[in-house]
Amino acid sequence: MKKIQNSYKKSGVNISLANKLVKHISKISKKNVKKRNNYLDKDLIGGFGSLYDISKSKIKDPVIVSCTDGVGTKIELANKFKKFDTIGIDLVAMCVNDLVVQGAKPLFFLDYIAVGKLEINKAKKILNGIFRGCEISNCKLIGGETAEMPGVYSKDKFDLAGFSVGIVSKKKILNKKNVKNKDVVLGIPSNGIHSNGYSLVRKILGENKIDKSIKNELLKPTKIYSQEILNLTKNNLISSAAHITGGGLIENLIRSIPEKLSLNIDLSKIKIPKIFKWLKKKNISDAEMLKTFNCGIGFCVITPKKNVAKIRKNFSKNFLPYEIGYISRNKKKVSLYKNLKW
Repeated sequence: MKKIQNSYKKSGVNISLANKLVKHISKISKKNVKKRNNYLDKDLIGGFGSLYDISKSKIKDPVIVSCTDGVGTKIELANKFKKFDTIGIDLVAMCVNDLVVQGAKPLFFLDYIAVGKLEINKAKKILNGIFRGCEISNCKLIGGETAEMPGVYSKDKFDLAGFSVGIVSKKKILNKKNVKNKDVVLGIPSNGIHSNGYSLVRKILGENKIDKSIKNELLKPTKIYSQEILNLTKNNLISSAAHITGGGLIENLIRSIPEKLSLNIDLSKIKIPKIFKWLKKKNISDAEMLKTFNCGIGFCVITPKKNVAKIRKNFSKNFLPYEIGYISRNKKKVSLYKNLKW
């Protein structure tokens, strides 16, 4: 009897299945191009590199800004609850929210999906979420990679990474040097946990039973702030900004103020959503909550007090910015007042 030859498919990699997914991506991409065509040639979709024509941006003294990020272990909960339609929004949000910290308008996005075994329907849901995130942030998914890696990832496991590029005029770059003494710090509400602290969340889930309402909160997609923040930068309303991700509120805000100035935060002013109160009850200290989670503040802007009313007009009711602190010339780099109100 003739021995069956080895093949790539027998090793766990199905190229024909991957090609079906590529056709799906190409189909959606072409629709995206027709809406906002900044490609050099839409017929080049599916090539070895992705092209984007920045000459149409019409920005004087343009500077390119790039960011890369992932979703972290939130993808484990997506797997656990078999919900894959929003995790792609998280991926885009984690990247484009970093771009707008510097005042950059998101231009395009690329994704990397690594799986143990390619499941078409699951991959389509993830990709549809990525496309949705790009629509919200008004940028384009122009390329990416899907890698089937048996032996590295188990059958149902996957990982995501994103890469985004934006553009900003050199004169419009948000820089911490713009921050002045007596500027105020505005906290912009988050949409929940966003995409940080999920290793601790998963540990808590392993120790506690959860109801449906908590489950829904855990997979809420990260809020994308690009449209609102770009409106503020366009009108010169903010001095500096911070995306509140890993490390929490204080660590990320410190990155957005000059060395000679100090950060003063009144913790009692922070409006804490129920999901964080639920987490707090699982034997987590205030310091750990602040260091691990956004605690209800997903983004911050620093601005002269006179601009606060104008800034608030750019946001919907659920995401209205509010004062949580101010900038001063204290010797102490960070001063925290009062306690979080649980």
